[in-house]
Amino acid sequence: MEKNLSNLEKSINVVFKNKDLLKNALVHRSYLNEHKNFALDHNERLEFLGDAVLELIVTDYLYKNYNDAEGTLTNWRSSLVNRDQLAQVGEALKIYDYLYMSRGEAQDNNKKARSYILANAFEALTGAIYLDQGYEVAREFITKNLIINLDKIIAEKSYIDAKTNFQEKAQDIVGITPNYKVLSESGPDHNRKFVIGVYLERELVAEGEGYSKQEAQTDAAAKALAVKKWLD
Repeated sequence: MEKNLSNLEKSINVVFKNKDLLKNALVHRSYLNEHKNFALDHNERLEFLGDAVLELIVTDYLYKNYNDAEGTLTNWRSSLVNRDQLAQVGEALKIYDYLYMSRGEAQDNNKKARSYILANAFEALTGAIYLDQGYEVAREFITKNLIINLDKIIAEKSYIDAKTNFQEKAQDIVGITPNYKVLSESGPDHNRKFVIGVYLERELVAEGEGYSKQEAQTDAAAKALAVKKWLD
């Protein structure tokens, strides 16, 4: 079924010269399993490009607008470009409504899977905008839709991620540095799901899930903070 992508163009305020680039950014790998003769590839190469473009734009903005230490700027950048943040922006732009996915994938109500797909699609869309319109248009798109959230991140101190927070609390309160172990892996290579445990010596404090080891570790740390009642 063909999608009316002109509405998405209005939403992102970018009119593509090459409409296939826009469409390509929205093709999930699963769609090709059911549509073997589809003219375009999945969006993972565009996602790879968009990830780099996104990081450069955010880094450039932070460098030019803030005189803070490298470590602080790195934390702010990480908070802006993490999966949850990108997925939230993708939701706001209603990107999910325009994705080409298999019927099974489209009907999956798993929130983590949806966030993962949305974040990847946002990166792919960024890559497509860069190829079609150039750096300046991509910069405007990222500034308007993503960097706008920076003030809130700084005000709420959400850039101090759960993993760092749990490590600092554990070292301060019990004198132990947490360690993480992969408890299980599942799913295909392109959509691997990890379950990771966070330990204080031999004590398994909590388990976290994610579509990368970093994401699962952060989830485990956030749950561990709640278990230990170290949430301030």
